[in-house]
Formats: sequence, structure tokens, C-alpha cells
Amino acid sequence: MQLAVPGDSIDALDFLALRGCALQVTVGKRNSSLGRLAAPSQRLLLELEFLRLAPACSERLRGEGRDELAATLDRAAAGKRAQLPARIFNATLGSDEFRAFWRAPATLGAYPAETSSEPVSALAAIDALAARWLAGDYRADNQAFELLLSSVARGDGGALLAALALQREALGRADAVLARRTAEGPLCRGGLVPGEVDVLRTVVRKFFVGGVQPWSAAVDRRRQQLLPPLLALENRLAAVLPPPYRQWRRQRDEALAAAGAPRRHVEAILALLADCPGGGFSPDPTRDPVPA
Repeated sequence: MQLAVPGDSIDALDFLALRGCALQVTVGKRNSSLGRLAAPSQRLLLELEFLRLAPACSERLRGEGRDELAATLDRAAAGKRAQLPARIFNATLGSDEFRAFWRAPATLGAYPAETSSEPVSALAAIDALAARWLAGDYRADNQAFELLLSSVARGDGGALLAALALQREALGRADAVLARRTAEGPLCRGGLVPGEVDVLRTVVRKFFVGGVQPWSAAVDRRRQQLLPPLLALENRLAAVLPPPYRQWRRQRDEALAAAGAPRRHVEAILALLADCPGGGFSPDPTRDPVPA
């Protein structure tokens, strides 16, 4: 998922020539063996530091009559500004931390009852930082940014996808049964109500309304919490999203579309019971509504 980002014109010789500039330390860190092998997040932070310090250094160099080096520095800064969206993508959406966010758990356990607001807040904070950096404000708290990425890595995107997949599979099987029975003709003929109608309504109330529906509503609430800041970041970096990420995102969005399975299940039940006295079933009004 990592985007290749070309190098620039600042090398070790320029480092020696940048005496008197705070930027000299940044260039030294970038050109060190550790800097060249830095994780995408650390590389992004170094580039932000470069962009923040470069204008003052360029002004100083021109004041000392070193116009050629100042021009080289200006070109390097312009290149880094153009590369910034790719650097942000590598450090966020394309990073190991975001990959961990989408990794499916071994089991769902009590999900989504045991979730935290931490990954939601972290995603929103990262998107806000990206917006500020792309707008030209290059300030960054290195430790705070790394902590945000750690919070994302502990997030439950993978659990959300697994829960939606389970929901789609289970309700899909039930819908297939209902569809086969509906295809056989009306369940209630001539005003007669066969015993299977009461059985169906009991099963629906006990298992769907009493169990599946509240769980599905909780899963959908979690989806509505996690997705907005994530989609905002994806839209902000839309111009640089690589083809592999775009392909994966399409597959992910298809999986997220399973959030509508409970609504389709209700429609299938109502269609089967449409000709029966009393219509469909009466969900418990104290339960959460079916997600739209």
C-alpha cells in the first residue's frame, strides 16, 4: 500500500552548508541511516519539520548572499509540499497501524458491547491534523501523533466487518427460506390463518426482535461512529490513493453495505405475512429500531 516518494536535492554536502539554520539538524536526521529507514510516520514528521523550518533558513541564506543554496532549498520545499499528501497516506491509511485496525479478530466475543471511543477520537484527530498540514500549518507533536496511530491500531474496524459479514450470512439464509415460502403463494388464504403463522410470529419476536435486531442496531451505531472520520480522511487524500487501496476500499464498502440486511429481512417477513389478518409482526417498541 505504500506510495513511492522520490528523493530531493538536499544531500550531505548541503547539510554542511546549512550552518546557522535550525534546519541543519533536521536534514542531518533525514540523511542519517536511521532517517533513511524511518517508519512512514517518522518520515512524515521529519518532512513536516523540514517544511516548517525551511522558510526561515532560506531567508537567512539569502541574507548571507548564498542565493543559489537558498534557491535549492526553496525547490526542495516546493517538492515536499507536493509530496505531502502521499507522505500522509503512507503514515496513515497505508500504514501498519491502519492495517491492524481492519484486521479481523479471532472471535467477536461481546462485540459491539465492549468498544471504546478512543479509535473514533483518534481517527477524527488524524483527519484534523491532515487537514491542517495540507493547508500549510506544519506544526506537529511527534509523540501525540504516534499515540493516535497506536489508538487506531487498537480499533475495531475488522470486528465491524466480521459482524456485518455474520449478519449478512445469517439473515441471508433466513431470507432465502422466506422467499421460497412466499413463492409458493399467500400464507393465509381465504381469511384462514394456519398454525405456522403463529409459529413464525413467535420465532420472529423471540429471536429476531428479541436478539438479532438489538445487536444489529448496536453494530450499525458503531458503523456510524467509526466511518465518518475515516471516510473524511480518505476523501481528503483521494487524489493519491493507490489502485490497490481503491480496490480494497470497493471490497470493504460492499461488506459495509451488509448493514442494510436487517431492513431487508423485515421486508421479507412482512411480504410473507401481508395477506394474514393483523399483517406482520409487532416489534417490541422498547427495542432499538431496525437500521436503515
